[in-house]
Amino acid sequence: MTTLSASTKEKLKTVSTPTIATCLYKKGFKNQFIQDVKPLQLGKPTMVGEAFTLRYIPAREDRNPLTVFRNADHPQRVAIESCPVGCVLVMDSRKDPRAASAGDILVTRLMVRGAAGIVTDGGFRDSASIAKLPFPSYHNRPSAPTNLTLHEALDINIPIGCGDVAVFPGDVVVGDDDGVIVIPAHIADEVAAECVEMTLYENFVLEKVAQGSTIIGLYPPTNEENLVAFENWKKNK
Repeated sequence: MTTLSASTKEKLKTVSTPTIATCLYKKGFKNQFIQDVKPLQLGKPTMVGEAFTLRYIPAREDRNPLTVFRNADHPQRVAIESCPVGCVLVMDSRKDPRAASAGDILVTRLMVRGAAGIVTDGGFRDSASIAKLPFPSYHNRPSAPTNLTLHEALDINIPIGCGDVAVFPGDVVVGDDDGVIVIPAHIADEVAAECVEMTLYENFVLEKVAQGSTIIGLYPPTNEENLVAFENWKKNK
């Protein structure tokens, strides 16, 4: 499934979601940052991977007794066991964290299988245990009830909505301490390249501002002298 190049993946690991958001805005994409979703634990390496999706619908009591988890073809279990290595499992939980999208056993299994991370606009149970895993995990807030009380896992790897953002299978998902952003697959390479250059300039700006420089003409770079200074700065770095 994966088409994300190693080069693009490594570039995206070095840039922030705010920088990506600005780059996407320049290209006309205004709604790519997943709303009301945050990392369970700050300080983990940046998550980068292609989206593999799971969609939940409202649960109906006759379809979702606890015994359905015995079914080998239960979509939640199948998604965990089929998410490709290096991909991010993104779940549409209807922005409802009252019941858990998954717990620590399933998330651990996903990690061991080699996924790049997991995102839900709902909640996780066993959130303290998940937070301790060396695995990027993002949700709305902790939740104890099993997903069956409110959610039915139905569709795997189809276009979904997660936190008010459209997510298509294969889109590139990036997560850091600020949150999660979705890059349309067809522009991932150019976004990564532009964001690396944007990050370099922002580092230059931060250094200049810390030294007392005004932001006028520097950020954004409307003064040509600052662009010349930036090129010299890059050579020295």
